Amino acid sequence: MLKSQALSTLEKAMPISPDPDQRVGVYRDIRWVTIVGAAVDLILAVAKLVGGVLVQSQALIADGIHSLSDLATDALVIVAARQASFEADREHPYGHGRIQTIATAVLAISLGLIAAGIAWDALDSIFRGEKITSPGWPALVIAAISVVAKEIIYQYTMSAARRHRSALLQANAWHSRSDALSSFLVIAGVGGVMLGFPWADAAGAVGVSAIIFYAAYKIGRPSVEELIDTAVDPETQKSIRQVAKNVPGVIDVHEMRTRRMGSDVFADMHVRVAPKISVSEGHRIADEVMQRLKSEFEALTDIVVHIDPEDDHDGLPIIPLQERTLLESRVREILRRDLDLPNVNWATCEMKLTLHYLNGRLFGELVLPQPNDTPVDAGQISTLVDAISAETQIDQVEILWSGNP
Repeated sequence: MLKSQALSTLEKAMPISPDPDQRVGVYRDIRWVTIVGAAVDLILAVAKLVGGVLVQSQALIADGIHSLSDLATDALVIVAARQASFEADREHPYGHGRIQTIATAVLAISLGLIAAGIAWDALDSIFRGEKITSPGWPALVIAAISVVAKEIIYQYTMSAARRHRSALLQANAWHSRSDALSSFLVIAGVGGVMLGFPWADAAGAVGVSAIIFYAAYKIGRPSVEELIDTAVDPETQKSIRQVAKNVPGVIDVHEMRTRRMGSDVFADMHVRVAPKISVSEGHRIADEVMQRLKSEFEALTDIVVHIDPEDDHDGLPIIPLQERTLLESRVREILRRDLDLPNVNWATCEMKLTLHYLNGRLFGELVLPQPNDTPVDAGQISTLVDAISAETQIDQVEILWSGNP
């Protein structure tokens, strides 16, 4: 049965984001594989068309047209692979991968049109009752050679497609296999005519058109899904999520989104960490999440990790809460008023205010310079805490002392 196999899971163990030289090397490999396939397609197309005309086999002629269409496919693959190999630039910051996607969609549409044309001609000949001459053994031999040759090309092309994660090359490989399968129908149709069923040849042509149309659908559907940013399959999403959750410091992963860009996959996710760690520690956790994902999944080339101190779905809005500049200014005013210490200028001294915006509330840690010779009693601290809580949006504040002012 025909199947697209367009990266249903993200493969592993290959370098991420190859440098320009590697990209050129990939393009050259794809080009060479495609040229080899094109040479075989040309030989088969000529053999089928000439043989079909000589032995008067409609199915063989239809199969020859199918092989001839492979040449256009091969040219499209080469051009698209070349354009997609270009580096990301200012106008295309995500690269040129979707050139392959568009080319794949064009390929699918062209195959569908070819299938419709072949079916129309075959059905027309059946309904008009055209006299069919038995094609004979030469048609069977040509079709059998085509089956073997196209299966070899399929294996050769698919190997390169997997090696380079090229959905377009995979589509071209399946195009070759559909040609091999259609040749099987030619054999059946020609054999039917030889056995005394004159309609079998035209029926075989209709069968060929059905296979081509099905191949067009299986090739075109993934490209359309990519163009509308369809996510990768659920199993792969689950695997990505699990790898991220296994990173030390990660509590949960949510709001994950994925999409394809040619042979690459882009992902962004929210990662929940402990609510009171530092910004730099959160950044380090995000970096490790990205590195682990890239090492585990070959196709993941662009990952954005958003660090959350709490679950976005459970937390209350924090935007209405005051920002740091206003809070620091107000806290200094309260310090000047309620905590008069010698040799300490609250307007200019170093004061560290750490803010935690959690669940719609604001929590603070205030580090003040430790006075050298003037003790601060618990009553003063209690008054200061109450004043900050009453006159700012900081619900709870913890006072800590550092070294010298």
